[in-house]
Amino acid sequence: MQLEVLQRKENPLLKRIEVTFKATHKAEPTPTRDALRAFLAKELKATKDIVVIDYQASTFGRYETVGEAKVYKTKEEALAVERKHILVRNKLIEPAVKEKEAAPKPEKPAPAPRVEKAEKPAATAPKAEAPKTEAKFEAKPEKGAPKEEKKPAAKEEKKPAEKKDEKKEEKKAEKKPEGKKKEAK
Repeated sequence: MQLEVLQRKENPLLKRIEVTFKATHKAEPTPTRDALRAFLAKELKATKDIVVIDYQASTFGRYETVGEAKVYKTKEEALAVERKHILVRNKLIEPAVKEKEAAPKPEKPAPAPRVEKAEKPAATAPKAEAPKTEAKFEAKPEKGAPKEEKKPAAKEEKKPAEKKDEKKEEKKAEKKPEGKKKEAK
């Protein structure tokens, strides 16, 4: 893999060097973030723990990866300035585990109440199902009857067809006088 620094800019206020790079990796897969950090550290004469890669992107069909990185003076400055998710991606800090996710885990190992809950609905389920099914059968014919009445009424009214017939008759009537006029001449 070859690494080329395209642009280098010093930022004295944040005590870092901002770098745009291009890595060429023929006959190799896309390099990992750690591999790129190691190569950038060698290229810029720094240690790996103070190099932070902002982003890296490979183009489909090409053996190039382009990205931006920042090289800080110390690791503490990097931790103070950089966003947490970027630090986690670069493995400078460990991802924070939420306490809310950890709390439900001790509650879940009690399978006995679940079995009891499953038995109780099974006992009440047949009682609840019987009235519901009867109500559904009664409701369907009532709903279906008005719909059937409306449909034949709509079929009886064939207004578009009548309009077409009227238009055809008008066209025939218009054509006949024209034809007669031609015969009269």
